[in-house]
Amino acid sequence: MSIQPAASGDPAALIAPTGAISSDAPVAGEPPQSPPPTRALLPGILVTALTLFATYGGLIAILLPTQIALLDEENKVANLAIVTTVSFVFTLFAQPIVGAFSDRTRSRFGRRTPWMVGGALIGGIFLLGLGSLTSLLWITVFWVIIQVALNGLQGPLTALTPDRFPREKRGVASAMFGIGTQVGMTLGIMVASIFAANIGIGYSAFGIAVIVVTLLFVIVNRDWSSKEAVVPAWSWRQFFAGFWIDPRKNPDFAWAFAARFLLVLGYFVVTAFQLYILTDYIRIPVAEAPGAVLTLTLAAFVPTLIAIGLSGWWSDRIGKRKVFIYAASAIMVLGLLAPVIMPNMTGMIVMSIINGVGFGVYMSVDAALMTEVLPGGGAGAGKDLGILNIATNIPQALSPAIAGVIIGVFGGYPMLFVFGIVAVVAAALVLIPIKSVR
Repeated sequence: MSIQPAASGDPAALIAPTGAISSDAPVAGEPPQSPPPTRALLPGILVTALTLFATYGGLIAILLPTQIALLDEENKVANLAIVTTVSFVFTLFAQPIVGAFSDRTRSRFGRRTPWMVGGALIGGIFLLGLGSLTSLLWITVFWVIIQVALNGLQGPLTALTPDRFPREKRGVASAMFGIGTQVGMTLGIMVASIFAANIGIGYSAFGIAVIVVTLLFVIVNRDWSSKEAVVPAWSWRQFFAGFWIDPRKNPDFAWAFAARFLLVLGYFVVTAFQLYILTDYIRIPVAEAPGAVLTLTLAAFVPTLIAIGLSGWWSDRIGKRKVFIYAASAIMVLGLLAPVIMPNMTGMIVMSIINGVGFGVYMSVDAALMTEVLPGGGAGAGKDLGILNIATNIPQALSPAIAGVIIGVFGGYPMLFVFGIVAVVAAALVLIPIKSVR
């Protein structure tokens, strides 16, 4: 797809990877274009990301592990690994496939809106029914559908940054997404802890919130119509070939993918098993564990927000991204050491605070860095960002299975923290070869 500037004389016209940013709606026959960001867009991204990641956080940290444990306490670790691993297989390519279709979607609501609304509706409706299930098979089926749908919402949402923000403004947009992510995870765990004794109501609350917030976002932040936009001729061969991005031709993209994969793996291999770490490693009674998870979440809340807000602004100001990822990795290493040295609730609180700062620094600039390594200048940003988001989805989905192997074979819970340290150090090292981003 060729990228053309907006109409001559338009003072708002800016070139984004996915088309022109123009205050004037495009005419028939032009490539897809996006309106400039309004005052409502950044808060809208923040609130929508907050709601989406509140759902992820509440479900993954509290509601799903609780539901699985109620089914079979003795086999909870294996069963949780089964559910999340099956989900991983089905959701692996959800974001890049939805992103690829959204790149070329022609509708009067724009390219991203139909997919965001569809993902929210499907995910939200199935969440309404998940809490009533008592079969591991049906929990797995519903979980897979929910995860695919929510990924279908997340992919187009992340594509809004290259759609509507020029390069020098993406640090702030990335920070808004990062703040929404972190605040959402915190609030999601808080809400889920309240509903731990009634998981059906908890699932329903998250499902309704996702639907309502997404609908409000797309109504307030309308996109230009893409119904008459010019897009390349469809080819199934080119469509599937587009999912292979040759690392020899796009080395920066490959290194960025590897860095995100490793850092997210190091973080989630610990946090995904936080409930079980508290009960089986720290020896907190099962009835008190959801409250302890909430305590850890709240301990990290303010430091994380400060780290995200400051790093995103600072990154745009100095025009650098990589140094912030290096700093994030170093900070997280210190955090992951704390429970190994202090295997008690104090050590867990120290880890939560320090890891919150490290992951906050990472979240504030990672999305901006990713938009700067896209192949072809970002013309297929929806698809390519979806591929990069696989580097988030794979480690999140595999972390319970990996953690189960580490706990059962390689020395128990302390080795989870050692594994996490190795992963985040490796994440920093693989950023070094990236040349197109400072």
